[in-house]
Amino acid sequence: MLGASNHSEKEREKNDYYATNPKSLEIFLNKMDKDGIELHRKIWECACGQGHLSEVLKERGYDVVSTDLVNRGYGDDYFDFLKYETGYPLDLDILTNPPYKYAKEFVEHALELQKDGHYTIMFLKIQFLESQNRQSLFKKYPPKYVYVNSERQLCAMNGEFEKYKAKAICYCWFVWKKGFKGEPTIRWI
Repeated sequence: MLGASNHSEKEREKNDYYATNPKSLEIFLNKMDKDGIELHRKIWECACGQGHLSEVLKERGYDVVSTDLVNRGYGDDYFDFLKYETGYPLDLDILTNPPYKYAKEFVEHALELQKDGHYTIMFLKIQFLESQNRQSLFKKYPPKYVYVNSERQLCAMNGEFEKYKAKAICYCWFVWKKGFKGEPTIRWI
């Protein structure tokens, strides 16, 4: 299956695993700090891959739970995030680069799992904003912020950053705050 992505000249990775360059998260967290936005101390990285984002969060002092569908040598547990259920709202933030073909479902499920006031943060292509299919998501759960990278960012199939460094594209950090109703604020990094 060929996918519409910056990696489209090759077959898509089976589980849509495209690792995020850790520098992208560092830049974003620095901007969040400058904007005075504080994440909760406990964060769930629910598509952790090889731990690129989890390690940045841990270095910043966050208590990180790292899970994934596939064991890639990193993580606390391995299961399908979209099938995870709990009988009570979770008291944590969720931050990840989800498999793009399931991005809408990841956002919806994360927000359904969380307590009000917690953040769901997803690293997604700017094209995530366009789609009639996602309009229902944005109406029900408008993002509070969209942080647009002013420089193209890199995601690499199977975490092979050197191999794909010429394929950087426009990514954004979409920030939902559970319970927020209003118009999103766009910020540039």
